[in-house]
Amino acid sequence: MKERLMKLSTPWKLAILAGLLGFIALLIGNPSNRNVIDVNAKEMALATVKNHDRIDAMTLADWLIKENADYTLVDLRSEKEFGEYNIPTSVSIPIESILNSDLMRNQKILLYGNDDVASAQAWFILKSSNYKAVYILKGGLNAWKNEILFPKLDASATAEQTTAFEKVKQVSLHFGGTPQIISGGTATTVAAQTTVAPTMPKLTAPAGKVGGGAKKKKEGC
Repeated sequence: MKERLMKLSTPWKLAILAGLLGFIALLIGNPSNRNVIDVNAKEMALATVKNHDRIDAMTLADWLIKENADYTLVDLRSEKEFGEYNIPTSVSIPIESILNSDLMRNQKILLYGNDDVASAQAWFILKSSNYKAVYILKGGLNAWKNEILFPKLDASATAEQTTAFEKVKQVSLHFGGTPQIISGGTATTVAAQTTVAPTMPKLTAPAGKVGGGAKKKKEGC
């Protein structure tokens, strides 16, 4: 089903999803239908987002390092999750509050959740409300952790892979990450080669639970 949806033009996808949401409204009173409907809506939302509307984690990291400020980074997770860790410069706008936020229709908006599901749904909501420049972080916070905070290189990697990992390592250390070399199933942390302390927040895996809430919308670390 997803492959067929990807071949449709964006207007058709939006029209179909709008119809699906209307159908959901009619059936939502029946508990036995909710799980199937929820899965179909998520699949449709994911299929609607095109590749050029997805920004990968390394591109976002590059924007942050260069202090590119022509976009607003939006964390769609709960306020509690936002308080535990968030990508630098992001603002907290839980997905259920997305249309009640201060986001402007002429803003460049980059959305992220833990994965692509919530951000794809929020992308559809905003695009359907005439927000012009809306993007999602490909892979969400999970990709940010895997590719930026905790990147890994196998000890048997080729010279080309090792050279590429050197850049990733420096980016990871900039954000307080922990790049690792994997050998025989054992991970060895790569030490920083600088005396300058990272300026960005550090997340240790797995993240611990922290109580307390945050304001409805606030700046990230």
